[in-house]
Formats: sequence, structure tokens, C-alpha cells
Amino acid sequence: MEYTQLEDKELAALAAKGREMAFRELLARYERPIFSLVYRMVRDRTLAEDLAQEAFIRAFNAIGSYKPRFKFSSWIFKIANNHTIDHLRKRRLNTVSMEGSPHARSPEEEARTRLVLESQEETPDRYVESRELGGQIEEAIGRLRPEYRTAVLLRHVEGYTYEEIAGIMDIPLGTVKTYLHRARGELRSLLDHVDG
Repeated sequence: MEYTQLEDKELAALAAKGREMAFRELLARYERPIFSLVYRMVRDRTLAEDLAQEAFIRAFNAIGSYKPRFKFSSWIFKIANNHTIDHLRKRRLNTVSMEGSPHARSPEEEARTRLVLESQEETPDRYVESRELGGQIEEAIGRLRPEYRTAVLLRHVEGYTYEEIAGIMDIPLGTVKTYLHRARGELRSLLDHVDG
């Protein structure tokens, strides 16, 4: 059986029946996006690796509860999000900390860098400005309260719809819109303060 050809829902059904290779394929598909979300929430590479691994263990143990009428990605993001928020609440971490690997770059940053470098109009000065702005935005997102940060990352980094975010975060649709509205206001304020 070629697991790479199967849809997420089919793999989840096989994993629920004990097929380890099916779960491994799901892990391969979602390892990077889950790590990316968790890393942006905790801003510490080692901690993010631990939390992402724990989230996958939880998902594996609960795979039988996955309902195929929902997107698998939403289900697994919800597990990772809830686990990370629980950790942040328990530890009350300083999520602005740039510990871990301050030079680590996410796949999104790598893609942005490639786009900038491929642009013929990009001068070295503009490239440096772009990198500095990207760092300021990342740091500002890190200053948001965890719920706002999650909503922003799911919407603007992962590209989820408002409805999908409501499902992942297990909150009403109106609350998602409120979180995003308030988060954007706080981000504007934080970024204005940096410029000022």
C-alpha cells in the first residue's frame, strides 16, 4: 500500500486501526507546520520541539476520536494549540524571549528571503530593511497574549479561514474576529512604538 497517495482522512482511519506507517505519513505531513506554529508561540526551539512531539503523542493516543467529517489538519492543530496554551498558562513563560536559536529561520522566513533575493529591484539596503521589519513583526507577535497570537498565526501564517480557526481554538466565530481585530490593533501599536 502506498501511504503517500492516501488522503489524511484515510490515513487517520488506518492509524486508528493500528497501522503505524499511516501515522508516520501523517507525522511527515504535519511535523513542520505544527512545529512552526508552536515555535512562534513559545519562541524557543528546544521547547517547541518538545511540545510538538508531545502534541503528536497526544494525537496518536486520541486518533480513534478523530471524526472524518472535519479536516484532519484542523484536528491536529487544535491538539497542538491547546497543549501549547496549557503549557504557557502553567509556566507563564516570557514568550518574548529570544532564547533558543535567535538565528533560526522558519520556512516562511526562508521563502520570504528567496523572494527578496530573486527580486531584481531589491537593493542590499532594502533587503536589510525587509529583514529588520520581519524581525520586528515576529517580536511584536510574540508579545501578544497567547490566544491573540494563535489566531494571528493560524490566519496570517497558516492561512486558515475564520471558521477553521474557530474549530481549532474551540471558540465562537465572533470571538475569532474579536481576537484578530484586537491583535491587529496591538500589533499596530507595538510597531508604531518601534518606529517612534
